[in-house]
Amino acid sequence: QVQLVESGGGLVQAGGSLRLSCAASGRTFSRYTMGWFRQAPGKEREFVAGITSSDTRTSYPDSVKGRFTISRDNVKNTVYLQMNSLKAEDTAVYYCAASPNMDYSYRSPTHYYAWGQGTQVTVSS
Repeated sequence: QVQLVESGGGLVQAGGSLRLSCAASGRTFSRYTMGWFRQAPGKEREFVAGITSSDTRTSYPDSVKGRFTISRDNVKNTVYLQMNSLKAEDTAVYYCAASPNMDYSYRSPTHYYAWGQGTQVTVSS
């Protein structure tokens, strides 16, 4: 099973940018669809970006579309989340996750079976 480690979180002012990274172990990283989720205190875990394995199609909810960009480097076994124009409501713990489905970025956490430990993103207004 793939193991995931996120990094890159921190404190940023509203309007600023952060780039999160998620490093994966194992030789089969390229076979996984990868997702980024976030969870704020008292709220459910929310999908923020996905990138498929088969054709690197990306998917975003309306709340982050145009501001967040997911990408992957299958040589480095790493998936990234570039976050621009950050807002206070983007404050949350951000998690990367791996799904064995190669063709679709599901938005429900139940389709992902490997998770990182999370990295805190705090946006001050």
